[in-house]
Amino acid sequence: MEPTSARLRTPRAAGTAGIAFAVLLAAAIVLMRLAIPSGDGADAAVDPDKRWAVRVALEIVPFAGICFLWFMGAVRAHAGEAEDRFVATVFLGSGFVFVATLFVAAAAAGTVLQESADAGFGRQYAYTVLTTYAMRMAAVFVFATSTIGRRLGIFPRPLALLGYVTGLVLILVGSGIPWSELILPAWALVVGLHVLRVGMR
Repeated sequence: MEPTSARLRTPRAAGTAGIAFAVLLAAAIVLMRLAIPSGDGADAAVDPDKRWAVRVALEIVPFAGICFLWFMGAVRAHAGEAEDRFVATVFLGSGFVFVATLFVAAAAAGTVLQESADAGFGRQYAYTVLTTYAMRMAAVFVFATSTIGRRLGIFPRPLALLGYVTGLVLILVGSGIPWSELILPAWALVVGLHVLRVGMR
């Protein structure tokens, strides 16, 4: 009974972790975007009344990363012996690099709270790491996850296609369109809800 019980719990864990990651990352992105000017105001100082938003976002990011790692582990555990080594390697590698670059971007974004000349550089560095590197690693992760989900029959065809479209947008758009990074938590939310619903059947 134990293997069966564990197999039943795994989709629920993956779904819950995916939803938590989506909510936390979306909240962090929205808070940072609202607090830190972009475009022509990218070098402007952060409004003192909005510094709280930056602090809250920086506190949220580590928990989003933890939920993401939990999501990865649950998905891989559910794959079990059916796991394809090549896809699994891409899945794990892109996921780990995404979390690492997400943390680096958050650390760099923290410099905007400092009243120094490094604040402007830190802000630009954070944007570059997040939109150019983290989101493209996230795109690879989305591709791998959609492939695993489709091969195992976890994802229906429309959800797998949604994943491939999401990956293409993340890898091609990058920093070209502000707020485009929100497509990642949106995808994670849809996947989390689907996996959780299937796991409760």
